[in-house]
Amino acid sequence: MKKEEGSRNMDVTGIASVATDLAATRLQQEVSTTVLKKAMDISASNAMALIEAVPSASVANLPAHLGQNVNTTA
Repeated sequence: MKKEEGSRNMDVTGIASVATDLAATRLQQEVSTTVLKKAMDISASNAMALIEAVPSASVANLPAHLGQNVNTTA
């Protein structure tokens, strides 16, 4: 009977250890996902700021004929 009790104790300890490891892994994945989402939000915000910072053609006050042709001779 002693051998059987020791085996059960090890099984319970092993199950507890696996459950703890799974919980820690799940938490780490959730934190990583949250950080990734935040980084993507910041990148999207930065991209929009860059796009909004580009002056439109009317703001540049350039003559209408500029920017219509590309000189391809070298």
